[in-house]
Parts: sequence; structure tokens; C-alpha cells
Amino acid sequence: MTTPARALIFDMDGTIVDNMDFHTQAWITFFARRGQTIEPDAFFRDTAGRQGKEILRHYLGDELGDDELATLNHEKEVLYRELYAPHRRTLPGFDAFIDAGAAKGWKLAVATSASPGSASFILDEMDLHRRFDAVVVGTVDVPRGKPHPDVFLKAADRCATMPAQCIVFEDAPLGVEAAHRAGMRAVVLTTTLPAEAFAEFDNVIAIVNDFTQLDVESLLA
Repeated sequence: MTTPARALIFDMDGTIVDNMDFHTQAWITFFARRGQTIEPDAFFRDTAGRQGKEILRHYLGDELGDDELATLNHEKEVLYRELYAPHRRTLPGFDAFIDAGAAKGWKLAVATSASPGSASFILDEMDLHRRFDAVVVGTVDVPRGKPHPDVFLKAADRCATMPAQCIVFEDAPLGVEAAHRAGMRAVVLTTTLPAEAFAEFDNVIAIVNDFTQLDVESLLA
């Protein structure tokens, strides 16, 4: 009997790369230009994993049209890329971890709420895209951002696996909630929030600072 396909599904921002502070700094500057002050920690908890258009409509109004949203989101993304470009690198242990997962026959996928440009900024410009069996860019591939499960379910579908056979890697409560709604277990990376921020989730199987702290053998057993 054929062994069912299994998949490791990685959020990108804050999980593959430690860049969420740079996103937040870009949003702070973006909103400051418009006379709005945001509190960084609260902003992250409320928005990490949401699509840019969802954030913009929440803070600037639901009446924003698609063209205006695209222009505003591009402005924020330019700010972010200028800030983060000199610092791009994967989290410690990430490269070895995905190599070990692939060697054990696990499918590898990315499921991100980033824009196509930001996904390319990380996955293509860092030569990571080729290492994954599937990449789901939520802003174009699914209608709703996290905490809806759409982006993770699409990744599982593209890996030809069932949700119960997937492990999600996330750094944000909204992402862990999305994994929970998808019926998937989750590993939390504490790149931005402490472990206590994830205490309510019963689908979390490990909480670590980076991938060097994961025991590949036991996690993938």
C-alpha cells in the first residue's frame, strides 16, 4: 500500500526569514505619513497573516477601490524592501531542516499572505523557490487571508496531501488559528511573539526560537 503524502507547510514572513520587525517598521512609516500612529505589538497581533488589502481597508476605510489599494500597498512594500534588503537570510537551521524533511519524503510548501512582489523578493531573489514542491501566494491564489484556512488548504491540495498529514510552521497567532481551522498541526517560531501568545492553541506541537531547536527525527516520526 502506498504511504499517504505528507507535507511541511511554511509561512514565509517571520518563519522562513526573520523580517516581521521590518514589515512593522514599514507600516509605521506608511501610516505616519497619513497622520496615524500605531502601536507595534498590538498591530502585529491584529494583522500578521492578513493580506495587505485587508490591513489597508481596516485602517483606511472599506471604501478603498482595488486600484487605490494596489497603489497604497506598493508604497508600503517599497518601504519594507528598502529596510529589509540588507538583512535577508533564512532563520538558523532552516536550510538543513527542509533538506532533512525532503530526504524523509515530505513534500515542502510555502503558504504566505505576502504580495507576489514580496514573495519573489524572498523566494526568488534568495533562490529558495526551487526548493519547494508548491508555493501559494495568498493575495492572488486564495480569496481570504489568515485566520481563514484557505492558504494552507490550497498548499495541501497542491502537494496532493490531506490536511491531517500536514505540519504548518508559523510565527503568528492568526496563522496558527488558520492551521487549526484547516485541521493541521503547527510548530511555532517565536521570532516576534513569546510562547505565551500561543497558549490557547491545542494544535501546537512545538514552540522554538529557530529551526536548530527542532528534533527532526521525533517531529517527523
